[in-house]
Amino acid sequence: MTAQIRQGHAAGTPVYLLRRGEPRAGAVLVKVNLMGPGCRVLSQVRDGLGRLGWMSALGEAPATEADADAYIERAVKRDPDLWVVEVESRDGKHPFEVAGA
Repeated sequence: MTAQIRQGHAAGTPVYLLRRGEPRAGAVLVKVNLMGPGCRVLSQVRDGLGRLGWMSALGEAPATEADADAYIERAVKRDPDLWVVEVESRDGKHPFEVAGA
């Protein structure tokens, strides 16, 4: 987690750890603030082979920041081990993307 945060900062992308989850077992939500058109919330998923990927939690269209924050709040209530990271990225890219995934 900290490596991706440092990678984002090194690339000039602001990345903030909003909530620290369980270090060994916590899933990750990434809130991508598109700096104008809204936000995307990405949920960490694994495919059938166990490879890491990301699924849009609120659909493909950007959501309002209020809707994104409400979703995250509900998710944290369901899973107290959850990590939450916010990325400010006009193009929607984030340092948690996996090449080739």
